[in-house]
Amino acid sequence: MNGKTLRIRYQLLALLMALAMLPAVSMAQATMDTTFVVKDMRVEGLQRISEGTVFNYLPINIGDTVDAIRIAEAIRSLYGQSLFDDIEMRRDGDTLLIVVRERPSIESFKIDGNKDIKTEDLMDSLRNVGLARGRTFDRSVLDNVEMFLREQYYDRGKYGVQVTSTVRDGPNNTVRVSIDVKEGERAKIRQVNIVGNLSFDEDEIRDRFTLDTANWLSWIRQDDRYAKEALEGDLEILRSFYMDRGYADFKIDSTQVAISPNKKDIFVTINVSEGDVYTISDVKIVGNMVIPEIFLRGLIFAQPGSVFNQHLLTQSSEAMQFRLGAEGYANAQIEPVPELNEETKEASVTFYVNPHDRVYVRNINFSGINQVDDEVLRREVRQMEGSYLSNSLMDRTKILLQRLPYIEAGVDYRTTPVPGSPDLVDIDIDLEYRMPGQFSGGVGYSESQKLMLNGSIVHTNFAGSGNRVALQLNSGRFSKLYSISHTDPFRTLDGVRRTLSVNFRDITQFTSASS
Repeated sequence: MNGKTLRIRYQLLALLMALAMLPAVSMAQATMDTTFVVKDMRVEGLQRISEGTVFNYLPINIGDTVDAIRIAEAIRSLYGQSLFDDIEMRRDGDTLLIVVRERPSIESFKIDGNKDIKTEDLMDSLRNVGLARGRTFDRSVLDNVEMFLREQYYDRGKYGVQVTSTVRDGPNNTVRVSIDVKEGERAKIRQVNIVGNLSFDEDEIRDRFTLDTANWLSWIRQDDRYAKEALEGDLEILRSFYMDRGYADFKIDSTQVAISPNKKDIFVTINVSEGDVYTISDVKIVGNMVIPEIFLRGLIFAQPGSVFNQHLLTQSSEAMQFRLGAEGYANAQIEPVPELNEETKEASVTFYVNPHDRVYVRNINFSGINQVDDEVLRREVRQMEGSYLSNSLMDRTKILLQRLPYIEAGVDYRTTPVPGSPDLVDIDIDLEYRMPGQFSGGVGYSESQKLMLNGSIVHTNFAGSGNRVALQLNSGRFSKLYSISHTDPFRTLDGVRRTLSVNFRDITQFTSASS
């Protein structure tokens, strides 16, 4: 048999196979092209999901005329709900048959081995992306979670981290998902190089850096452990170092972070362009002057003729913002913009003032405490409801509230915009209650006084009124003292204090038996 005959037989065989498949292909094409009116719909393969849920997401209703295009759109719509692994639609007479295979639900989920990241924080984040007990399992979500965890540990300098997920099948189309984390050790900084620094020594520049190479205090300060956030903070410190010394056109050209093959050592290289020292030629204020410009100009610390200093410009901006905030412009924005003249090496600084609308206070609320009458707290508040928001009055309010003996230090407040009213806010003051009083007592004995008792009780928030009640007792053979007092720190609206006390003293003259 020659090669030509063999080639012809192969061609005939291929032709016969093609002819055998032709009826099936033609039948499938005819089915897809068939247009019919849906008289009924039926769903098969459901376990947990109800038919109503499927019909709710299905863009086909009884009485609709469907064809291959409508069927394809319906399948895409159902797939988009992330509820099914497989969807097939068939025609049974005038009935549309929908055959599905549900995605499994998560019976249990756990994560082990994580130390740097708290389990509670991880669980909250994973629950938001659908990886929690009772939710529908999606393998792509689990893959994204693995990638997310690795990136989180990379940012913490743990490049040797291993994240392994395991999915085990359970009964009733469920799965058990577990993630095992092997964090490994954090990579240590072996070298930090600054390239391009001509005016300052590298040790002087890096003196305020958070990251450092290993030294004899690193085991305490742990400053030789790499973290992305720490590096970004050090780059800001580097930028401020130069710009606070007149280098207004200073730039960080690039930052390279190299890791050793064993993923334990980090080498950091920072390339900089120092630029030139600039002096301030002019300072201008432009914008909407809701308060006289002379007041704002008095808050500018960088004056013409001085060396450019970004820190002084920032301080000036903050001082002007605080001044506008005291007048109710809580959303005021002050932006200092320098214009550099490369020929004269001078900088013209312009402060752009945008006060926005004055903000008024609708309600002042207290949270975190219910042991004190509302009136007691409000009498310490200097910010009034209905008036414009003043940051100076709120700072004074914080100080007064922290002075109360039954309020923990660290009083803080936040403003919440009122929906639909851009010029109204609610103020929420966060408070923490602490022990409102103290008590003490003692027992003693002496030859002359015999048994002696003493005790005292002080309560600075009696019955939630903010009043101070004190009881004192001293008792002995020759001396007895009983005292009770009541102090109202706000007897009048002006804050006049009143104290009422009742004392009983009984002293018996002591006469020595030998006299």
